[in-house]
Amino acid sequence: MYKRIVPQLLLIAIALVSVSESFSQEKLPDLVRRVKPVIVAVVTYDGNGDALNTGSGFFIRSGQVVTNFHVIRGARRSEIKTLDGKGRIYPVAGILAVDEEGDLALLSVELPPNRARSSELATTLPEEGEKIFVIGSPLKLEGSVSDGIVSAVRELPNIGKIIQITAPISHGNSGSPVFNLKGQVVGVVTIRVTNGQNINLAIGAARVRELRPGKRRLLAEVSAKDKGRDLAESLYRTGLDSLWLGNYDNAVGYFENAVNKNPKRADAWVQVGYCKVKQGKNEEAIRAYQQAVQLKPDSDEVRNKLGDAYYYSGRLPEAIASYKEAARLRPNSAEAHYNLALVYFESGHQDLASAEARVLKQLDEKLHEKLLSETRAEGRQ
Repeated sequence: MYKRIVPQLLLIAIALVSVSESFSQEKLPDLVRRVKPVIVAVVTYDGNGDALNTGSGFFIRSGQVVTNFHVIRGARRSEIKTLDGKGRIYPVAGILAVDEEGDLALLSVELPPNRARSSELATTLPEEGEKIFVIGSPLKLEGSVSDGIVSAVRELPNIGKIIQITAPISHGNSGSPVFNLKGQVVGVVTIRVTNGQNINLAIGAARVRELRPGKRRLLAEVSAKDKGRDLAESLYRTGLDSLWLGNYDNAVGYFENAVNKNPKRADAWVQVGYCKVKQGKNEEAIRAYQQAVQLKPDSDEVRNKLGDAYYYSGRLPEAIASYKEAARLRPNSAEAHYNLALVYFESGHQDLASAEARVLKQLDEKLHEKLLSETRAEGRQ
């Protein structure tokens, strides 16, 4: 009798846990109602008071709104409109921080104490296939909700993680938060690929977290500084726009022109190298990364990228040397230890690969699982 009762009790317990989990997960309409008060519509105006641009944003903390930098670029004045109730309009008092490469801006908005609000940033990246939803003001349709999945998570030099989503995006969604099903912000909508269908991109939440509020500046001050940038800077920014869209052939031309105008710009050399790798021109990529190393010898990111170029060229000993230097510069770099483990494995140095894998497991469990999956696949071939 005892042996027959225990399995039945286990089955009942498992069923109760499953039912409990299903009820504890919020349904999408409930999630939308919960997070919608942090969403705002953004409108900007030129010097004549005419409407210049529209976008979306969200309160990251009370009185501080995140949106895209391109939404407020060139503006002399801006205001936000909250979406709860009938909505309230508040003037933007100034800009607290700007991240041009990440296309982010942190706006200062003076709110009454009783309207304080904030949002939660996710601490981990979403997985491919994970469900997400977006709330914003596409085509001035305030508070519109769209949902989809994460198509891919990519990484761009000097920018970080880019999240590709299938949720429909239109003009006016720029600056919209991308939420996971816990109601956490995993990214900020930045660009819609107009020649694709449902290929929409967002900057990862980690980049948003790096926006530190500083001295408040007027929008006109930021616009004046933006107009005063030199030709090399303009070329670099245009190259970034193409890079976001995966147009490497177009982007590399702008980056090469940027380094011709300013050969001491390390980040532009890095982008040249990155585009050359994507084009399969690995030897040219190596030369570009070597230029960047001379300018930024203490950058673990540049050392990792140079190692990648060596790796794709089949120059494994040089790849190992570059990855080892990256790990020396930043011992807690999961990327460097992952790279070392993989290249040691492919070089036949199993003991060294295992040692790096153990370090990686302590730093990044998911990346360690990826390494194990790849090395097992290699071993079966």
